[in-house]
Amino acid sequence: MPPDPVLTLADLEHWSRPAPSLAVLGHPIGHSLSPPMHNTALGALARTDPRFADWRYFRFEIRPVDLPRALVLLHAGAFRGVNLTVPHKVIACGLVAEIDAAARPAGAVNTLLRTTGGWHGFNTDGYGLATALRTTLGRELDGAAVVLLGAGGAARAAAVECLARGCASLWLVNRTREKLEALRAILLPLAGSIPIRTGPPPEAGYILINATSSGLHPGDPPPVDLTALPRPGAVYDMIYNPPRTPLLVQAAALGLPSANGLAMLAHQGAKSLEIWTGVPAGQTAPAMLAAIGAA
Repeated sequence: MPPDPVLTLADLEHWSRPAPSLAVLGHPIGHSLSPPMHNTALGALARTDPRFADWRYFRFEIRPVDLPRALVLLHAGAFRGVNLTVPHKVIACGLVAEIDAAARPAGAVNTLLRTTGGWHGFNTDGYGLATALRTTLGRELDGAAVVLLGAGGAARAAAVECLARGCASLWLVNRTREKLEALRAILLPLAGSIPIRTGPPPEAGYILINATSSGLHPGDPPPVDLTALPRPGAVYDMIYNPPRTPLLVQAAALGLPSANGLAMLAHQGAKSLEIWTGVPAGQTAPAMLAAIGAA
């Protein structure tokens, strides 16, 4: 069998692997870097801790309609943990036995931990974003003015993390006014005294975060024209493939500190692995970063 094959629901129906297993589910999933990232980290752990010698991480192509059945089979197959990517993060909230309190405001889970009573859902995306901003750009969400592009699931998780970490202000920008106002309504009860506004900020120096898919496909325009905004202090694009989106190309041309989503992918993955193994995320993140850099 080739390394990191794309498996399906049919493979789960006949799963018999006795050793500890982990998985990522998505639709599509063939592009995912999670298997090499996690398997590299598990291999590094196994060199000093024999408990992890037989652990393995797999990827499964699962349609949304098949997610309930897949989660039942994964639990019956004694998988230790599961990652969820598009389009399963929101759907899974109605299928798990419990949702971690910190994940509830985001309305999405990307990490599941097996318990005897079912799956326990977590969201490590916010941790991944905050850690990536710190390690790649030297910026903290605490006390920062943040401009967030997008109003979908990724934007919601990012916004919740910004508020939880005490950002100074949060500005929401989205092409569709209806979705923007819907996101703002969700966030207002969480904001406390933090102002949530819409439209571009009046002053420079903020952190701009792209949580849209604009830039993911060839020919996509940047989600905003940076020259039409007050000058950001830093630009972070959650997209990691391609590594240089039109937004990041423009940021570089303007001499702005900027980074893509590779570090976020690694740090959210390391936090997931911590939930499953108890090994601190900081210990496995370097191996994950090296693996996705090579991939």
